[in-house]
Amino acid sequence: MNEEVLLESRTLRESVAEHTGALDKVKALAVLPDGMHVTTRMVADYFEVGETVIRAVVHDHRDELEANGYRVLTGPELSCFKQLCGLPPRTRSVAVFSRRTVLNVAMLLRDSIVARQVRAYLLDAERNTRPHPVDNLFHIDLDALDERITRISTQTAGRLIGQTIVPVLNHLIHASGEQRRELTAIREDLERVKRTLQGRELTGAAAAAAAAVDAMGRREFEDHVAGLCRRDGCTVANTGSDSGPSAALVGRTADGRRLVVRCEHSATHRAVESGTMWEFAGMAKLEHEAEGALFVTNSTFTTAALGLAARHGITAVHRALLEAWSTGTALQVLR
Repeated sequence: MNEEVLLESRTLRESVAEHTGALDKVKALAVLPDGMHVTTRMVADYFEVGETVIRAVVHDHRDELEANGYRVLTGPELSCFKQLCGLPPRTRSVAVFSRRTVLNVAMLLRDSIVARQVRAYLLDAERNTRPHPVDNLFHIDLDALDERITRISTQTAGRLIGQTIVPVLNHLIHASGEQRRELTAIREDLERVKRTLQGRELTGAAAAAAAAVDAMGRREFEDHVAGLCRRDGCTVANTGSDSGPSAALVGRTADGRRLVVRCEHSATHRAVESGTMWEFAGMAKLEHEAEGALFVTNSTFTTAALGLAARHGITAVHRALLEAWSTGTALQVLR
């Protein structure tokens, strides 16, 4: 097992998820007064990254993190938690991570030095406890396999892996209890290669979608966002405002929640600032009483704007998230 496989394989991450002591081997993890949980800000401080980076990890791997203890507290549960941990009384919701969840984040963060140190400790500990494979167990050179597969089409590669190699490994796994763990790891590695090929196709599609969005006018951008909302089951209509570079859509999600969407098309180097986000928050919550709010832009958001969005329950759809949405990924808030 190496670092790249740990980053890609959920199965291997689950196999070492109990080793939360690795966090303390690298640096001290500050916890809330309950002695069990940490907030998004505390997780970001531990890994020495921005809160937006942690939120992005949560967005991409929410199911896995929730299985390891990640929760968003609201209502009566939040009231009790605020009294226990001394949180501000006006807090409407708070995301909390258990130590197991923080370790899970460490196995997903690619660009944090602290996360790399945690992974290195986990891998060293795993190597010391793993038995050496027997001499007759076949091994796969994944780098060479990846290079060869890239020379053929994704469809052919997927068929080769799915119809030929994986069934053979499944048979061997059932037939050989002694080497089951090694064979399972090999199967995970092959799945990673397959996902890599699919990811290359998605990356090309996302780049093309981004270029098309940048070339749009304000009205075209608004129609594009409205089309994405309708694709995901929403009913939306334009408010009728034609002033400025932005527009608003109102409607309902597939499950009937009132939805308000702000569409902001601008030069990609101009980040949406907190004043604009504050204006939209007031309009969405006070004027429309929105239960779901999206601020969609083809550029980015300032840190202050992202903070406002998080506090007011607004989903900030930045350039990268818009690319994923445009190529088929459904937004969590619309599900």
